Amino acid sequence: MNLYLDARQRRFVKLLQGTVTASSEWPTWALLIGVYGGWLVLIAGWSWLGYWVLPPLVLILVLHQSLQHELIHGHPTSWQWLNALLAYPPLGLWFPYPLYRDSHLQHHQREHLTDPQLDPESRYLAGEAWERRGPAGRGLRWLDKTLVGRLLVGPFLSLQGMGGDELRRLRRGERPVLRVWGLHLGLVIALLLGIQLLAGMPVAVYVLGVAWPALALALVRSFYEHRPAQDPAQRCVLNESRGPLRLLFLNNSLHLVHHDLPGLPWYQIPRVYRARRKAYQARSGHFVFAGYRDLARRFAWRPVDAPLHPAASITATPAEDQQRPCAYCLPW
Repeated sequence: MNLYLDARQRRFVKLLQGTVTASSEWPTWALLIGVYGGWLVLIAGWSWLGYWVLPPLVLILVLHQSLQHELIHGHPTSWQWLNALLAYPPLGLWFPYPLYRDSHLQHHQREHLTDPQLDPESRYLAGEAWERRGPAGRGLRWLDKTLVGRLLVGPFLSLQGMGGDELRRLRRGERPVLRVWGLHLGLVIALLLGIQLLAGMPVAVYVLGVAWPALALALVRSFYEHRPAQDPAQRCVLNESRGPLRLLFLNNSLHLVHHDLPGLPWYQIPRVYRARRKAYQARSGHFVFAGYRDLARRFAWRPVDAPLHPAASITATPAEDQQRPCAYCLPW
């Protein structure tokens, strides 16, 4: 259990882990059935509901990504291969599950949080990587630091960054990249053909009307989720959302709690937070928001901070040229 918890917190978490809910993991199993069953029902409903199925499908895809995050952290089973099998269907199209899994586990090295050279989920840039963007590229990065900009250009920047990383891995001779992407693309093609041939939904409608807006909405969760700070605990936000986005993101908005206890299931995060709310807020350096409406009110059009990491120098080694640990090397 995390060394940053005091004895009282450890006893409380251990008590929660011993409950019937935690041992059975029924909330996560119910969520799995609901997500995949709901997706199938909505896809089948295209023929008589038409475009009315698109908004709920977008929400299902965002919830699916949040569910993949739970599966990465060992829920609902202790068998990593089974969790991977449950998470693998590429409903959201864009990212192979092993890529998401490995980069996210690397992201959980707390001392590297936000470091653009060591944290694969960092939205910051360092050194010549920032200079080489040019005025247009730097402008897009500034826009991405606003909530409206995150929705508009966040998906482009995410896919661009992922594509660049994968091409560099191929150049380095990391052959598992081809295997993972080959399987992913095969599954995506099969999924899109099945949607069109069996349900009659055009591929373009699913890609542009479901998968793309779902990616944009999912990126709201990571908007100002981390900030540079000397103390790693002060790099993780505590967003006290009580609206639908909190459920959609499976309580990961209370992000410091998740980083303290990455194995804690989504349905227990609020209880752990409420039990020591003031202590958590103090430990986060009061990096706290009342909810996503509060975040939007303050940063819809105003950048939360600068895209250039404050610890970076212009002459530092560019992040994209530095070899990171091999992706897809973790067992599953």
